[in-house]
Amino acid sequence: MRHVPFFRWVLALGLVLIACSVGLYMAAPGYPELRQVDLTVLDEKPDGACTVRWTDPFELRQREAPYLCDAERDPILKAPNYDPISGHGWDTGFVVAEGSDKGELHSLDEEGEGTDGRIELSDTLVAVGLLLTVIGVVGGNIRSLFRVIGVNPEVIRRARRLSEAAALVAQDHRRAVETVRKAWVPLHQELVNEELDRIPVARLQDVAGGRLPTEELEKGGVRTVHDVLDAGVWSLGQVPGVGRRTAAKAVAAARRTADDVGEIVAVGMDADRPEPRTTALVVALRVLVEAWPRARNVAEAGRELAARLEPLLTDAAPASGWKQMLDAGQEQRWRARVAVAELRLLLDKAERQSITQQFAQTSVDLLRGPDNDPAGLSAWVDFETRSAEYYSLLTEVTDHSLSSVG
Repeated sequence: MRHVPFFRWVLALGLVLIACSVGLYMAAPGYPELRQVDLTVLDEKPDGACTVRWTDPFELRQREAPYLCDAERDPILKAPNYDPISGHGWDTGFVVAEGSDKGELHSLDEEGEGTDGRIELSDTLVAVGLLLTVIGVVGGNIRSLFRVIGVNPEVIRRARRLSEAAALVAQDHRRAVETVRKAWVPLHQELVNEELDRIPVARLQDVAGGRLPTEELEKGGVRTVHDVLDAGVWSLGQVPGVGRRTAAKAVAAARRTADDVGEIVAVGMDADRPEPRTTALVVALRVLVEAWPRARNVAEAGRELAARLEPLLTDAAPASGWKQMLDAGQEQRWRARVAVAELRLLLDKAERQSITQQFAQTSVDLLRGPDNDPAGLSAWVDFETRSAEYYSLLTEVTDHSLSSVG
């Protein structure tokens, strides 16, 4: 289910209302600069409507104008009590001290009605905006806190290191085995070829179930099974009396024969007559013999563990940081928490059993070279003391190798 950023929208709305409040407050007209003056009330009505006279402090002249006096002021200030002789009253007011209305009376009550309304609206907006902002911030943080529960970058880092160590030991073991096979293949192939050179082409009749024109093949110069494999389908098809289908059948029979021979012949290693190719094989085998069978078991455990950790690390990826967890969907967060729990169990087991150290030590053992002994003398000496182990290991690591005749 897609995450709906509810509190983010609440926060955004609160900020918008606060911005509107600030804008409204700034747009409200400001009060002009005023100066207080004494007013002579010429006549006055009960509601405060009156006509006043005052001295313009800027032009120093008498001026008259209607005004809204303070109807609630002390009666002694009203006419005729204030001045029984003239029948005038007294009040105080303000005149504008700047601009084109300089010297004119200014009514605070009349101007304040519109200004106060805007200020009240601004205050209302800022109050609602602050409330929504607080709700958005607090609610969003609480929701984010629940969403990031399960973040554990340390577990992810440890699991990745364990996965890398597991994959590395499996790779080092595979490289050591491939080194042995690479040294063994040409020796084994040579023995297979020698044996195939001694098998006449007529023997392919039995392998193919009869109906092979072996006489035509012999007339065309193809006399042994090795010759059949060397010639290939296209060349055999050019021999008179041999079609392409027959040639393919002959090559297939020859390949089966080569496979059978490959399973029978064995590469020998003679310490009394060392030669470069067999020395390379003995040196490569010694690396495995020194660590066998522990290296095989540890490498197999590494392959299995790496295969198990890979999908768990993929699922646990959001738990590697707060940002990744916040960006993940609900299902991804749930899978990440489950994966982290499983990774923690695997890490605890690995720590109890010192698995990481075993991986590292096995990798070191498998990476050991010939110890600055290009002639392989120490390897041959070791071979003489436990040749059975060398042959047993050679059989095991080459058991699934495919013989190919070149």
